[in-house]
Amino acid sequence: MFYQPKDGHGLPHNPFNAVVAPRPIGWISTRGADGQDNLAPYSFFNAVAYEPPQVMFASTSVKDDRGDTKDSVANIRETGVFAVNIVGFDQKDAMNRTSGLWAKSVDEFDDAGLEKAACETIECSRVAAAPATLECRMTQILKIEGAANFVVFGEVTGVHLADDCLVDGRFDVTRFGLLARMGYLDYAVVRDVFSLKRPE
Repeated sequence: MFYQPKDGHGLPHNPFNAVVAPRPIGWISTRGADGQDNLAPYSFFNAVAYEPPQVMFASTSVKDDRGDTKDSVANIRETGVFAVNIVGFDQKDAMNRTSGLWAKSVDEFDDAGLEKAACETIECSRVAAAPATLECRMTQILKIEGAANFVVFGEVTGVHLADDCLVDGRFDVTRFGLLARMGYLDYAVVRDVFSLKRPE
């Protein structure tokens, strides 16, 4: 099968997300200029550089009460900071709850029954029970093709790691079952890891 996206795929469901998978989930926490906390998952998320460490996530839809984007991007525009919380398997239901298009006034931490913790280097809340959190200062927001598509880049200024996920000096994602996004309504859990040595 071959198709050009501009012509449609002719399948019952769009296969694009199933092809580019699995994708890590950035559970993005932000705080607006008014002090309102927000938490939402984004599966267009990844690390993009080592020195200095940098990450990105993309927002691809809008909310009626936030103009041309959603709460996360709107808050980052106002404050310039955000935190990326990593999602473990045990947090799947809370993560899914925070994916709803709730009103700006809704605090997703409270709505999903999640305990907050304060970040160290930025004015933002983080998920206290997250196996890892990256505190970030926004470096740029890029508007890309599409009506509501924005990519947010951030430099990592602080890293939280759960002590029980450190094994022999390494951060072990199998300790918490790293959750990843697949296509359609599907997710995956990282349980098996293997190593490959690069050629000399």
